[in-house]
Amino acid sequence: MAKTRKLCKDIRDKIVDLHKAGMGYRTICKFKMTVNHPRSGAPCKISPCGASMIMRKVRDQPRTTRQDLINDLKRAGTTVSKKTISNTLRRHGLKSCSARKIPLLKPAHVQARLKFANDHLDDPEEEWEKVMWSDETKIELFGLNSPHRVEGYNPKNTIPTMKHGGGNIILWGCFSAKGTGRLHRIEGSMDGAMYREILANNLLPSVRALKMGRGWVFQHDNDPKHTARATKEWLRKKHLKVLEWS
Repeated sequence: MAKTRKLCKDIRDKIVDLHKAGMGYRTICKFKMTVNHPRSGAPCKISPCGASMIMRKVRDQPRTTRQDLINDLKRAGTTVSKKTISNTLRRHGLKSCSARKIPLLKPAHVQARLKFANDHLDDPEEEWEKVMWSDETKIELFGLNSPHRVEGYNPKNTIPTMKHGGGNIILWGCFSAKGTGRLHRIEGSMDGAMYREILANNLLPSVRALKMGRGWVFQHDNDPKHTARATKEWLRKKHLKVLEWS
């Protein structure tokens, strides 16, 4: 039987320590350590200090672009690509998204909405079941109003479009806790007179069809056609209670 090579005490002790750390014999034999070996490939072009700088800027200024970050790093002596910036942000748990469009609210609007919320904070569910909600909406045939972020121009990721949206329709509709009311297509440009005609021909029949009963409340927003003096007078003559809107 051939003699085996005798291991020195230091190596034997190291093997025992590695085994106690949970490593198998094959792993101990192959790597001879518990820490990770240096990874192959090019080192990260953005230093930890640079990564901290761009993360801080993105958190303080969320609408910062990748080009802004490239310029900042370039001034600091580091040249990188947009892909490197994206990888760094993703590695730190951040990803890009499109800024959402919301109505411009003046301070008075904000205060009015806060007051509305506080005034109705404790309203029971039964009160909201009495409300008939209504609104107008425009529907684009090819949906130009919603941008989508995709990878390049891969055909499966593209959305066919037409100039001017390929046409659109404008609808008025209403609903309550009891169900949906009538849906009316608005032809041409709606003015106050047309709006009152829509209410007469669609709102009141919807209320009867849904059996809203006594004490129901009508809701519409503060569009000028809704708040016009003639419209308010029409609502008053019909004895309709209107939910104050903010």
